[in-house]
Amino acid sequence: MEYRYIGKSGLRVSPICMGTMSFGTWSDEKASLAILDKAYERGINFYDTAEVYPVPPTGDLAGTTETIFGKWIKTRNRDSLIIATKVAGAASGWFVPPIRSGLTAIDRHHIERAVEGSLRRMGIDYIDLYQVHWPDTVVPIAESMEALDRLVQSGKVRYIGTSNENAYGLTKANTIAEYEGLARFQSIQNNFSLLNRRFMDELALVCRKEHVSLLPYSPIGGGMLSGKYNADPIPARSRFGEYLQLENPRQRAMADRFLNKGTLASTARYIDIAKAAGIPPVTLAVAWSMQHDFVASTIIGARDASQLDDSFAALDIKLSDDVMKKCIEVHKEIPYPMG
Repeated sequence: MEYRYIGKSGLRVSPICMGTMSFGTWSDEKASLAILDKAYERGINFYDTAEVYPVPPTGDLAGTTETIFGKWIKTRNRDSLIIATKVAGAASGWFVPPIRSGLTAIDRHHIERAVEGSLRRMGIDYIDLYQVHWPDTVVPIAESMEALDRLVQSGKVRYIGTSNENAYGLTKANTIAEYEGLARFQSIQNNFSLLNRRFMDELALVCRKEHVSLLPYSPIGGGMLSGKYNADPIPARSRFGEYLQLENPRQRAMADRFLNKGTLASTARYIDIAKAAGIPPVTLAVAWSMQHDFVASTIIGARDASQLDDSFAALDIKLSDDVMKKCIEVHKEIPYPMG
């Protein structure tokens, strides 16, 4: 396994990170542990979770994923694992976290409450990478960075990162950290895939210039790039098939964002490119994500261990210049099909 560094940190991680957001809903405990075992056996040393997982987030299940993950951690050598988790961002118009009575914020109080809860549920005494799940637009960034730095100084956290952030927020946070002598964001975890390349507009430049690593999530577009949604009817046992059955407007809006004419048309083209290259569509999507200089590790997910094979196959290939060029041509015709 060829390990990569995250940002300027001492964290060396596998090019694929095992995501856990399905643990406790779409994946029961037995299936979750099997996924983790298979990833570890393949050489994956990097695992990502969050205090609000599993998804869809609910008050009664929040924290279940970390608890399941914690049981598995006890079966492994802790020093062989790079563990990442997240503090929920501030309540906003698009989402109110179902924890701490929906009054979350990225301030000292909530950050300390969140990290203590994560450490307890996972049964560990430190977290390798602690991330802000989404930005807080009210609490000053300086206050948030100072609170996160306290965790690093205490030894409860080795390094910090952010998620779902824009170029301004990332640059502002790390500028404050530099001037104030605080821990900086070493990583950013944003949506990035063949269907959503917005990260390349401005954030990629920031990452390259400031040595911050992207940890892409949804590299297969929430399952879109597997091709299963191009079939008729939409699979009932699928993320967006289930979301479309929910009354929750947020889940339905997410389904509409991922599943539309643009994504279906783009996916059909990518399936043809993968077929011509002799690889599965999922392998193409994951390999494409990994093949960018600002990416340290691509976060994948699965409902069961059998779904991991095509993603793991990306570890053993490098896409040719011709394949990369064909992928660019699709993007030029349908720039941002995810809306």
